[in-house]
Amino acid sequence: MRWTEIPIHFIDFEGSIASGILEYGVVTLRGGRVERTRTRFCRATGRVRNEDAAIHGLTAGLVAHSESFATDGEFAYFAGLRETGPLGAHFAHAENSLIKSAWPYSRQSPDFARGGSHATAEWGPWIDTGRLYAEVFPQLKSCRLETLVAAFGLQAELDLMAAEHCPEGRRRYHAALYDALAAALLLVSLGRRPEFSNMTVPWLLQTSTANPEKRDAMRQEELF
Repeated sequence: MRWTEIPIHFIDFEGSIASGILEYGVVTLRGGRVERTRTRFCRATGRVRNEDAAIHGLTAGLVAHSESFATDGEFAYFAGLRETGPLGAHFAHAENSLIKSAWPYSRQSPDFARGGSHATAEWGPWIDTGRLYAEVFPQLKSCRLETLVAAFGLQAELDLMAAEHCPEGRRRYHAALYDALAAALLLVSLGRRPEFSNMTVPWLLQTSTANPEKRDAMRQEELF
C-alpha cells in the first residue's frame, strides 16, 4: 500500500490537557497533494495559561463563543477520518494525548500499520514526521517543525499553501492549520525524493514508532 493510494490526515491541536483543545487544523493528503483542509477555534474547558497564550496566540476570551471540541459531531468527523486512512502529526504524542482526552477510542478502523487487514479502535499508530525525519536523517541536530521546513527549503511553498487554506491571522507557526500543513508538506517533500517515492503506509507507520518492541511487533505481524 503506497502512501499515495489512501488518504493521510495530518492533525494539529493548539491547547493543553488543562485548557482543552482551543484550535484544530486538519489537512487531508491524497495522491501526494492537499485534497481538503478544516480548522476552527474551540471553547476552553479549563484555564488558559498566559505563557501558553503567548505561544499560540489564543486566549479564553478569543475562543469563548466557539463550540467546545468534544461534541458528537466532531467525534463523527475525526472517527470518520480514522476509518479512511492513518492520522499524522509532527511529534504526534501531543495530538494523540489530546484527542484521547476527549475520546479514549475511535470507532473500529483498519490498522494500516498491518496493511489494513486488522481492526483497531485506537487513534494510532500515527505517521509522525518528527520521528520520520529523525530516523531518515540522523545527522539533523533538530527536528523542530520550523527548523525542518527551513532546512529543506520549504518555507515559501508552505506560505503559499497557508495563503490558500489558513484563516487570516493564523498563517504562522503554532497556529493549528499552519502547523498541520507544514507537517503534511514534510511528508510530501520526503516522497518527492527518488529513494522514498515508493514508500508504503506500513513503513511510514513503523518508522514513526519510537518504541523498538512495538515497531518489531508491527513488522512481525505484517509478515503473517
